[in-house]
Amino acid sequence: MATSKEMTSGNTFPLILNFTFPILLGSLLQQTYSLIDAAIVGKFLGINDLAAVGASSSVIFLILGFCNGCCGGFGIPVAQKFGARDYEAMRRYVYTGMKMSLVLSLLIAIVSCLACTSILRAMQTPEQIFKSAFLYLFITFAAIPFTFFYNLLSSIIRALGDSKTPFWFLLFSTILNIVLDIIFVLPFQWGVAGAAFATLLAQAVSAILCYIYMMRKFDILKANDDERKYNSKYAKQLLAIGCPMGLQFSITAIGSIMLQSSNNALGTDCVAAFTAGSRLKMFFICPFESLGMAMATFAGQNYGAGKPERIKQGIKSASVMMMIYTVASFLLIFFGTKYMALLFVSSTDLEIIRNTELFMHTSSYFFPMLGLLCILRYTIQGVGYTNFSMLSGVSEMIARILVSLIAVPAFGYTAVCFGDPMAWIAADLFLIPAFIYVYRKIQNNKYYTIK
Repeated sequence: MATSKEMTSGNTFPLILNFTFPILLGSLLQQTYSLIDAAIVGKFLGINDLAAVGASSSVIFLILGFCNGCCGGFGIPVAQKFGARDYEAMRRYVYTGMKMSLVLSLLIAIVSCLACTSILRAMQTPEQIFKSAFLYLFITFAAIPFTFFYNLLSSIIRALGDSKTPFWFLLFSTILNIVLDIIFVLPFQWGVAGAAFATLLAQAVSAILCYIYMMRKFDILKANDDERKYNSKYAKQLLAIGCPMGLQFSITAIGSIMLQSSNNALGTDCVAAFTAGSRLKMFFICPFESLGMAMATFAGQNYGAGKPERIKQGIKSASVMMMIYTVASFLLIFFGTKYMALLFVSSTDLEIIRNTELFMHTSSYFFPMLGLLCILRYTIQGVGYTNFSMLSGVSEMIARILVSLIAVPAFGYTAVCFGDPMAWIAADLFLIPAFIYVYRKIQNNKYYTIK
């Protein structure tokens, strides 16, 4: 039998660290697959196919980011009710959320697949990589229902204080994904479509197995017929929390699309360098995102338990962890990026390697800004103020758009490298006063419950 865990008492540092670690391992697994996927494509299929995989990455982030944000939002009331020990209401949220997610994910998948051609044209995708980019994007969007459900189930399980179970399913998914990737790309010679199809199958299998395990092993989720029914009241509350979180990711991605479109216009070499740099960057920022996700659950449980003072303690502990990692990652990136770039390209692709280095070095200088962003944003989400996290996404979007429209035409690829850091700074300028406001509110309303 799987176990749930409360984080409403005890030393915050080890609690958050222990909860973060499995999430981090899971995130690293996802990014390891992403790196291997890009490495297989770049090494065996060539620079054009590597560029095709990366040409629409910001659009994929826009759609999948909305889905993942919704899933994270749907887990927040579960964490709050679990912290308040209102298990009946908790189960109603779980089952209403699953029913609602089925319809929502199918609609998103259908609309996204139909829009693939228009999206790639709007992003100025180079003609020589257009067909491959379309196939990769279409298959990725077709996998949305499986991606949605896996992330929803993982969010629910983490809300119960168990961050280990999602990791084991993610480990299985990653291994399966890599094996299928190699089979479909090399022996079957399906190109970038094979890489995308491998991801679809792996996510489908993982989502199904995760659901079976969760229903059988978590006794706290075993519900009667009445608790399993769709409840419009709970559905509205889930949407009120989930949609702003999803929109936060999507709004952020709009700025990324503008930035990537500007970069696409610079040519295939810049697209390839941006793809390689982005994959490496996503690997290195996993700890920030994982720490943020841990803070969302930690804040949600303690908010539900009426203990806002522990949320402040948790932020201090998380900030110490963030700064230790920031120093270590900076050293690795500064001295090792040129070697990491060889995962994707040949040693003779000197311009791509130099541009990848520039991208990674520039990002690493601003990692403390990103770490603070993740801690504050996810904490605010965990206590239910998801509209603020959405507005922080607007700040990021505006910053990236300004860089795309003003700086990139003037300074080229160098300006592209500053797109993300400027967005992180803009978000922090909003989130710091927003958190101060939210913390004062929850201090005056300690025993909050969802109406």
